[in-house]
Amino acid sequence: MKARVILFCCFCLCLNQVTMGQHFRAAAAVRVITPDPLLPVSGGIGTPKKATQKNGELYARAFVMEKGVVRIAIVNVDNLGWPAALGNKSRKLIKGIAPENVLIGATHTHSGPDAYGFPNEKGESFADLAYLDRCVQQIADAVNEAVGKLEDASLKIAVGDAKGKIAYNYYADQLYDPRCGVIQAVAASGANKGKPIATLVNYAIHPEVIGSGRGILSPDLCGPLYDRIESQGGGTAIFMNGAQGGMVTADNRTENGKEANDWSECKRIGELLADEAFRIVKDAAVQEDPEVYCTSRRIEFPVDSEIMRFILQKSPIKNEMAGDNRIVTQLNLLNIGTAQVLTVPGEALPNIGYYVKRHMNTKQPFLFGLTNDAFGYMLTKVDFNSFKRYDYVSRTSLGEMTGEIYIEQALKLVKDSPRPAGAAPKSATQGK
Repeated sequence: MKARVILFCCFCLCLNQVTMGQHFRAAAAVRVITPDPLLPVSGGIGTPKKATQKNGELYARAFVMEKGVVRIAIVNVDNLGWPAALGNKSRKLIKGIAPENVLIGATHTHSGPDAYGFPNEKGESFADLAYLDRCVQQIADAVNEAVGKLEDASLKIAVGDAKGKIAYNYYADQLYDPRCGVIQAVAASGANKGKPIATLVNYAIHPEVIGSGRGILSPDLCGPLYDRIESQGGGTAIFMNGAQGGMVTADNRTENGKEANDWSECKRIGELLADEAFRIVKDAAVQEDPEVYCTSRRIEFPVDSEIMRFILQKSPIKNEMAGDNRIVTQLNLLNIGTAQVLTVPGEALPNIGYYVKRHMNTKQPFLFGLTNDAFGYMLTKVDFNSFKRYDYVSRTSLGEMTGEIYIEQALKLVKDSPRPAGAAPKSATQGK
């Protein structure tokens, strides 16, 4: 009889553990990656500029979610870009998550250390490889910490237009996506029940208020966004960029026709975006036990640009190549509750972002730009080298077919994947 009781108790315990493992869980963790002493900052191709001061801290921020056997990590890094060659080093140090389920995206601040190893005309690179290795470890540490403190949670998800003077397109004022996507994980039990664990903001913008030419190391507008979200009780703040290429930038224009390029303007824009994110998600329905799905696909791009070939050949940070003049990267699709997420390995122009979102299987589409890789600008073939405004973005892209290949592969991944659980059917006018 006693043996039966013990056996029954063990069965109940195991059943309880299995049931608990099926609940949606979430956690977040942060690491400061500000170099000390300061390092030169990079805003793009060319030799990094010496930094003599800083405004704010640089961070690696990890948001881990789990449902059943599926566990994913979303990481943002305050840098211009974060090549897969660095991301894959972190993935090898992360425990308990399949490498392909770890998404690492750059915020695209133009005032962080060089993570590309940009070579000069002599082929010399000035990237601090020891610093980058420390960042690799810090990213892994943040994810591992988050895994270790996963807790039962629910989700609030919303997408809406962010209002106010936040972004505009430098090439054509209104040619940008004003939609801001928000994913907020909320504690479902314990002492913090009902309180946000993390708030992820997905919005397309160049964080280049300060820029790279002023000798200031900074997360730019992302820093005040983090501070605002966290000071207002939104849990850990995560920022994932969107389709901000050509040239969706911070709207720091002043009435006299100039630009405000200081920390106070970073605060104005970052805090406004944070406030808009809170407004957008405030009345969203609570998703009690949402499903999580993750899939990935390796895709290849031809490298037709001479500048990009030179960078890939001469940089000490070696990305995976597929034979001569072809580069390999990873494309991810996530279903998180009613939201669907696609990664973009570069700076897609807004028209690409609009088109892909319009064909995703949800009314809550998210694009994580500069994620898993950051291969310059991504244009459609009809835009590539078509008019003078796009000379720069064409020159600093992989080539004419980059955008076309991305669209084809992204939409194939959408077609081959399930619709997010509970996602409402799209209306006939969505995305128009």
